[in-house]
Amino acid sequence: MSSNSFPSYSSSWTAKQNKSFETALAVYDEDTPDRWVKIAKAVGGKSVEEVKKHYQVLIDDLSHIESGYIPSPNYRR
Repeated sequence: MSSNSFPSYSSSWTAKQNKSFETALAVYDEDTPDRWVKIAKAVGGKSVEEVKKHYQVLIDDLSHIESGYIPSPNYRR
């Protein structure tokens, strides 16, 4: 599978922004008014559209993993 099969925006996101994004997703659920505005503010340096695109990539990646197209990471214990 080529690297172009599943576009990723993670290269333009810092580890800190990714962690803030994950935390904000847990804090601001789907029923939160202005959810994406709040998540973008929590991430810092990203627009609402960039945050939405990043979320869609995450959902797509999870879908591909669950479908068996991408193997799950094998973390050492």
